[in-house]
Amino acid sequence: MAKLNLRQIAAGSVVPVLVIALWQASASLEWINPQVLPSPWAVVTKWVEYLLPLQAYDPAASSWLAWALSGELIGDTISSMYRVVVGFAVGAGLALPFGLVMGSSKRMYDWLNPLLQVLRPIPPIAYIPLAILWFGLGDAPAVFLIALGAFFPVLMNTIAGVRHVDGIYVRAARNLGVSQRTMFIRVMLPAAVPYILSGVRIGIGTAFIVVIVSEMIAVNNGLGFRILEAREYFWSDKIIAGMISIGLLGLAIDIGMNKLNNHLLRWHRGLEN
Repeated sequence: MAKLNLRQIAAGSVVPVLVIALWQASASLEWINPQVLPSPWAVVTKWVEYLLPLQAYDPAASSWLAWALSGELIGDTISSMYRVVVGFAVGAGLALPFGLVMGSSKRMYDWLNPLLQVLRPIPPIAYIPLAILWFGLGDAPAVFLIALGAFFPVLMNTIAGVRHVDGIYVRAARNLGVSQRTMFIRVMLPAAVPYILSGVRIGIGTAFIVVIVSEMIAVNNGLGFRILEAREYFWSDKIIAGMISIGLLGLAIDIGMNKLNNHLLRWHRGLEN
């Protein structure tokens, strides 16, 4: 397994390494304007400055102490992740019971589905003016937008999971004479878990996209705010450093969710092997 993982990592690294090498060569040969697209080394340097804590300037000390290191990255990441966690908890916490009820009750599905199908295509970004009008500035509108972004993926996958339970399981449970409550808890809900976890994974990804956009509008910290600030001062190296930070954080979240899904679904599709 370890050898396979190393082989996969090596294969997946080929294209990024080639792209970075071409990018650095183009910058070194001055084929591109560094103000428009700085070199990879300049981006890495800015990313390190963005990451590390502020150091006091001391002309008599070694040169590294003279770096004006901002240390903003850690604080911005914490702020963004706080909004993602709270917003996702609100959105998924509302979507899960709604999805279970709508999936298990045809009457509730018929009542609520038309309204949901009208609201679902509206992107959370379209709610930004209303969010600011209702909640003002700060974390509240960002959390509201993130909750909207997470709500519908979790809801629709939960409904699909409950409504597409294999009929064999349902008939077997009925033949055993189980109650409707036991049918729901012991048969329908476990069978829907793969769908629900897929919705959770999509919902977290959507929440992370929405938080970056909302931070560009309604708050004064976070990764999205810092990218917008860098754009105002034309700090293209800091813009790209922020984008790389977002990509790495999103990758870590996706890997964590994938491992969690595999752990919770060991019984499903032979994953226990």
